[in-house]
Amino acid sequence: MFYGALLLTGANLVLRLAGMSFQVYLSGRIGAAGVGLLQLVLSVRMLAFTLGSSGARTCALYLSAEALGRRRSVRPALSGCIRYCLLFGLPTAAGLWVLTPRIAGGWIGDPAAESALRAFALFLPVSCLNGVMTGLFTAAGRLRALVAVEFLEQGCAIAVTFALLARWAGGEAERACLSVALGSSAAGALSLGTLWLLRQEGASQGREDRPPWRRVFGLSLPVGLADDLRAGLSTVENLIIPRRLALYAGTVNAMADYGVLHGMVFPVLMFPTAILASLADLLVAEFSRCARRPGQIRVRYLVRQGLRVSWLFGVCAAGTIFAAARPLGELLYHSEAAGACLRLYAPLVPILYLDIVVDAMCKGLGQQSANARYNLLTNLLDVILLWLLLPRFGMGGYYCSFAVSHLINFALSLRRLGQSAGFRFTPGPAVKASLCGAAAALPVFLLRPQAGIPGAAVPAGCYLLALFSLWLLFRVVGPRDGRWLLGLLWGGGPCWDPPSASSSGRRLSSRKAAEEDH
Repeated sequence: MFYGALLLTGANLVLRLAGMSFQVYLSGRIGAAGVGLLQLVLSVRMLAFTLGSSGARTCALYLSAEALGRRRSVRPALSGCIRYCLLFGLPTAAGLWVLTPRIAGGWIGDPAAESALRAFALFLPVSCLNGVMTGLFTAAGRLRALVAVEFLEQGCAIAVTFALLARWAGGEAERACLSVALGSSAAGALSLGTLWLLRQEGASQGREDRPPWRRVFGLSLPVGLADDLRAGLSTVENLIIPRRLALYAGTVNAMADYGVLHGMVFPVLMFPTAILASLADLLVAEFSRCARRPGQIRVRYLVRQGLRVSWLFGVCAAGTIFAAARPLGELLYHSEAAGACLRLYAPLVPILYLDIVVDAMCKGLGQQSANARYNLLTNLLDVILLWLLLPRFGMGGYYCSFAVSHLINFALSLRRLGQSAGFRFTPGPAVKASLCGAAAALPVFLLRPQAGIPGAAVPAGCYLLALFSLWLLFRVVGPRDGRWLLGLLWGGGPCWDPPSASSSGRRLSSRKAAEEDH
């Protein structure tokens, strides 16, 4: 488990760093308005991809894992998922190609997006099939091959995009969007071809089964329908932001404001989640391991420690971003607006990060449908709030909508987690950790802002030093947290017993676990 977690964490960090660096380059090349247009194009592309795949990746993952567990060939499942994917992917690609002029001119409001949308439509079936192959490799546990192909795909996308932008010298948003579309499409085709050559279908025993059509549709359609609704609401949300924002009297360039927020601020805010994503996967596996043994106390302890470590990590990340926001915006994007937005959204980071872990815990407890309902509800609420607030309050209205929808989603998910795990939350430790974070952030205002890397590193380092000093002083953290995290990463053993258990209870639990293992 430790090797897989380390591999995935390192890969996620490197890939996100490469993506953020590329975003920095594009922002300097085409400006904030061009980045905003690109984000809208990518939003439409994501909606088309979701409609075209319709849950095919999840189905491929599940059926392939089932076949491999039975030591059967994955060829029938793979064949069924590919045909299902083409059944939805080809009509979606054709529809996107035909509707491109209306989408670019009517929905996005800029004909410059037309060429990029046509490029995405042309390669859409390839992207959908790539998702199916990714599900197959994930089910087979071939993480090294999958990570290698992901690096190859990212490198190809960046190289092709750079080459096209260098040939088309200039800062035109249309050519930049088309370059990104062609680079992404070429990389997707390369990834699909590589995964297809590296696939292992397994040995079939006896007569080969037919593609399980009923199971393919039964697994894919519910997941696909939920994903389609979420993607549709998310795309509507992204499309209405520039239009409704333009109605605000204080807005000069709505597309530029949208580009600063979605193309510059959010990638920096969510960059540390690469670590939390691996921790979330570990927690799901640990919940599954604990479910085999009786005793709800183990699950409650795991929930408590997971929430604790995630919240502490979120406070660290929030304060670091807050302290280095303004020099970081200048360093990466040469934009004061990006730095101001980073400082404004930094206090929401602990909630955003903790929500990722809470969702993973709910999945480990079999609460996927509840999470899907909460996500749909909050997405719908977000669209309504954006429609009402943006023309009146501008970017302040967007901030209120973002904060309210995410807080409601987090509260609902946390309530569901407490009910499923039989756990009652005590806000005292979280409040103490947050107050220490706020106190550590106060000296940041006394530091004079500097330019370059020192301007971002010095306040961030001062904040972290002050934060950990306060945490140790008020006993917010201790050696037990480090031991628990190391035990989770190394895995291989039973869930840790709560520290309140008596020594005799721990010996009895260990003896019982040993008997079960033997």
